[in-house]
Formats: sequence, C-alpha cells, structure tokens
Amino acid sequence: QVQLVESGGGLVQSGGSLRLSCAASGSISSINTMGWYRQAPGKQRELVAQILSGVTTNYADSVKGRFTISRDNAKNTVDLQMNSLKPEDTGVYYCNVKNWRSAGWIDNWGQGTQVTVSS
Repeated sequence: QVQLVESGGGLVQSGGSLRLSCAASGSISSINTMGWYRQAPGKQRELVAQILSGVTTNYADSVKGRFTISRDNAKNTVDLQMNSLKPEDTGVYYCNVKNWRSAGWIDNWGQGTQVTVSS
C-alpha cells in the first residue's frame, strides 16, 4: 500500500505561479513513476506531467514550457512547479505513483488538491 499526501493547491490569478508537492510513503517499488494528473469539471482525468526514477520526464503539450516536474528519490517526493498559469489549468490535481509489480503497473492516487486560476 502506498500513501500519498498532496499540498500546495489554491487560488491564483492568470499568469501566476503555484507549486504542488506530494509525499509518498509505504510500499514503493524500485521501478516506479511519479506524476501529476488533473481533472477539470466535466472532463476526464488527464496526465499533466510524469517523471521516471531517473530524470526522464513527460509533459502534456498544454503545459510544456510552463510546468516543471521534479522528484527527490531519497525523500520519495514529487513536486510540480506551475508558472504562467491559465484559467484552463483549473482543476483538481492528483498525485500519482505507478509501481511496477509482477502483474504490471499498479496505480496509486492522492486525494487531490484544487487549483483555481482566475482570469
């Protein structure tokens, strides 16, 4: 079992910045990915950014150049620095850890943190 605790959401004006943080604890496999997803009202949850155990990252096209994901493997934390925020970035942001197990990738989710960007 993996526990994920998120922090850092809030209300910000368009063009502003926020930093999300997620601390993971519990059974984390040596092969894993950490990332952030978001879900806007009436829309499906989508990948925002993902980082593998090393430095390989993956970003949604809509956030490239504005968001930066980073992780601290020693502390099992993953952060998302969000700059130049837009109203369309509004949504609930979920921390995600994918553990590699013999059965395949297993998803673990945080409780979500609200990000609201006003125009």
